[in-house]
Amino acid sequence: MIYIRSVLFYIGEALSTVPFMIVSIFALAFKPITRSWMIAGWAKFVTWWLRITCGLTHKLEGVENIPSEPCVFACAHQSTWETITTQTFLPALAWVLKKELLSIPVFGIGLRATGPIAIDRSDQKNALDQVVEQGIEKFKEGRYVLIFPEGTRTAYGESGRYKKGAAKLAIAANRPIIPIAHDAGKYWSRDSLWIKSGTIRCIFGPAISVEGKTDTQVTAEIQAWIESQAL
Repeated sequence: MIYIRSVLFYIGEALSTVPFMIVSIFALAFKPITRSWMIAGWAKFVTWWLRITCGLTHKLEGVENIPSEPCVFACAHQSTWETITTQTFLPALAWVLKKELLSIPVFGIGLRATGPIAIDRSDQKNALDQVVEQGIEKFKEGRYVLIFPEGTRTAYGESGRYKKGAAKLAIAANRPIIPIAHDAGKYWSRDSLWIKSGTIRCIFGPAISVEGKTDTQVTAEIQAWIESQAL
């Protein structure tokens, strides 16, 4: 049954990219923050379709920790789930992603329209500079910035190497960091196409202040909090 449900989900997700592309093109006429909300409609559909086909839902905890002013969200990266569904419950976002994703047919058009921070991961030093420079611009637009410090998906229960982009941006812009822990990898693994039913726990931690700290110290705090959650 899991195979049939998963295939149905992927079919619906793929077909939905066509109207999504049309909305994305239309959204270009609006300001970035409005554009983010418009394009997030696709994520809302996919999240709903995920629940209908695969029986996979989520529960949010600690939402009171989300500040009213733009901040940096540093999110654990285990699954495709957080790259889609976070758009449905977080404020208007710009997220950091590898620039190759912008070249994906149809889907890449939508990604470009969101105005993300697209970086070249093969050039680590310049990539960090891009995160800082573009991230500050996103804050000026009134948008929050979502970063996956691990850079790539890490299997559930394993520990990845956390990169310093979130810390460097937060320090440069003097913004707090809200760490996000979740257990999406238990249900939608990076190593399998098949999606299990269940309820993902997604927890927002208390703000991490960057005042008087180095990027190394802040990055260590992000990792310590995320990995301390019993998920």
